[in-house]
Amino acid sequence: MHLTKTLLTVAIMTFSALVSCAQQQETATAEKKSGEIVNVTVQDLKTAMEKDSNFVILDVRTPPELNGPLGHINGVINIPVQVLDQKVNELEPYKDKKIYVICRSGNRSRLATQILLKHGYNAVNVMGGMKAYNKSK
Repeated sequence: MHLTKTLLTVAIMTFSALVSCAQQQETATAEKKSGEIVNVTVQDLKTAMEKDSNFVILDVRTPPELNGPLGHINGVINIPVQVLDQKVNELEPYKDKKIYVICRSGNRSRLATQILLKHGYNAVNVMGGMKAYNKSK
């Protein structure tokens, strides 16, 4: 009788663990599908700039900021976050590329990354923005 109770307890615990793991996996998959933001470091961006050519950099600051004291990265596409939702179609030629989104400090780029993900783009947020980029030179 004692052995039967022990086996039953082990079976219930194993079943519970399997159900819990399956639920966690489904949740993780749903989060990826829902457009979870991926954050990358400035170093990740710089590594891509050295080794990869299948990406673009979207700077979502205003044009005056782009030419301001923090400067900008050569070759960026500039669409301010304030108008990104209306101008997202301008990025259509880059739909098959990874888009690194950068701003001054990483806040607006996070919002812009959400907008791009919503429209089906492969976008990542550059944490720390141009402030971090300039510190890492």
